[in-house]
Amino acid sequence: MLPDSAGPGLNEYHLTESGRDLSAVIEAVGVWGQRWIEADLSLDNLDPALLMWDMRRNLNTWPLPDSRSVINFIYSDLPDSQKNWWLIVEPTGSVDLCYIDPGFEVDQFVTTDLRSMTAIWLGLSTVRKAVAEDRVNLDGDQAISSHMQQWLGLSDFAGEARRVG
Repeated sequence: MLPDSAGPGLNEYHLTESGRDLSAVIEAVGVWGQRWIEADLSLDNLDPALLMWDMRRNLNTWPLPDSRSVINFIYSDLPDSQKNWWLIVEPTGSVDLCYIDPGFEVDQFVTTDLRSMTAIWLGLSTVRKAVAEDRVNLDGDQAISSHMQQWLGLSDFAGEARRVG
């Protein structure tokens, strides 16, 4: 990866040509893992930072309002230092992720546990099912709540059928 200046004290990294050449290999390994690795999620293997960064990367901005949307994910099973995460979606389509309160009014609160949110992200569950089973609580803007499955997006490998055995 090569750094590009993204402003004072900030770097933005981009893959080199050789790194881009590996994308098909990495994707194939991801598809293989999604198909063949056990689906039982263990909290020992979950990381809220990785989940949130991946969600930020794949977030679909089109179902969200044309104004800034602030979505606060609250992981009830994590320690205070890891409990709160904010996605800030600007009308321009840019999405920021914060683990420190950004100070904006929150439009949507998503209260859940890390395992449930990871299961949704991996395509092993849905927002609707998790809400019905009281594993996810949505509080805030009704339009944002009702379209969560669409704006959330999914893991790049969520559509792969499992073949464990």
